[in-house]
Order: sequence, then C-alpha cells, then structure tokens
Amino acid sequence: MSLNFVSQSAFIMEKENDQLAALNDIRRMMKESSRFLSLSGLSGILAGVYALAGAFAGHTLLRNYYGGASAERYDGADHRSLLTSLAFIALAVLVLSLATAFVLSGRKARKTGHKLFDYASRNLMWSMAVPLMAGGIVCLSLLLRGGDFVLLVCPVLLIFYGLALFAGSRLTLPDVRYLGYFQIALGLVACFYPGHGLIFWSLGFGVLHIIYGSIMWYKYERSI
Repeated sequence: MSLNFVSQSAFIMEKENDQLAALNDIRRMMKESSRFLSLSGLSGILAGVYALAGAFAGHTLLRNYYGGASAERYDGADHRSLLTSLAFIALAVLVLSLATAFVLSGRKARKTGHKLFDYASRNLMWSMAVPLMAGGIVCLSLLLRGGDFVLLVCPVLLIFYGLALFAGSRLTLPDVRYLGYFQIALGLVACFYPGHGLIFWSLGFGVLHIIYGSIMWYKYERSI
C-alpha cells in the first residue's frame, strides 16, 4: 500500500509540474506576443555611424559658414540656407536610420519566427510616436523663432527622443529603457551648453547608439 501511495504521489507531483510548465509556457508566449522583440542591434550601430557622419557634415557646413568668408557676406538668406542644409542632413540621417532598422529588424524577425508588423510593433510605434511628434513640434517652434532659440533644438531632440525610448521600452527589450535614460540625461546637460549642440548630437545619436547597438547584438543576436 505504501508503494502505491508513493507512486500516486509521484504521479500527482509530475502532473503538477507539467501543468506548471504549461502555465509558464503560456505566460511566456503571452509576454512575447505583447512585446516587439525583433529590434536589431546592428541597426543601432549603423544609426550611430550615420549620426556621426551627419555631425561631421554639419561641422563642415558651420566651419565654412563662420570661417570661410567675411562676416558681411552672411545675411538672413544665408542663415536660412544654413539651417535648411542642417535640417536636410538631420532628415537624411533619420531616413537612413529608419530604413536600416526596417530592413535589419525584418531580417531578424524572419530568423526568429516573428512578424515585423503585428500588434506589438504597432503599439510600440504609437507609444514612441506621441513624444516624438511633440518634440518635433517644439523643435519647429524653436526654429521658427530663430536667434538663440535654435541652439536649444539639439537638447530638445535628445530629451524627447529619450522620452520616446522610455515610453516604448515596456513594449520591447528592457535595454531600450537605459538608452532612454542616457539620452534624457545628455539632453538635460546640453541645455546648459547650448552652443555645443553638435557635440551632444554626436554623443547622443552617435556614440550612445553604437554602444547600445553593440550590447544588443552581443546579448540577443550573436547566436542567431
């Protein structure tokens, strides 16, 4: 009788363990289905490279503008042309970064058996779009005001980009949250050094992205 009792207890415990394992699997699948896990670390590295290249191009424009000819040459039209060129560089960096993220994240999604566009990715994009659009409107108002207000564009970009990363971090890999923290902190520091926006642009969108992308690749993609 004792042997029967032991065997029955072992059977019950095994059944409970199987049920617990099944519940854990269900919980894991539900968690994964609510989070976008196909972010590519390599795309982060390349985005950083694009940002550094854009910073170099912006530095060249500024150097030519302020040091390439006499001050009498530069009127309001020249200044507007400079701002237009800098905005074009920033837009080119953004488009290249988004296109690279789309291609490489799609490749990672196919390798891991996930979908690139699903409920989780749509939620992630919407969560990040709200602070990004708000930041874009603030930057536009600063550009329209002109003068010293333009010097605050870079700090505002960093802060709102960091807020977007923080808002979206709950819907993707948790490492994104820390990148958001660093971007916000860097943007706040940049507010006190408004004449050094290009340096902070290079650090935030360039160096931090390269470091973040390298960590992401090493943690999540190295073995794929």
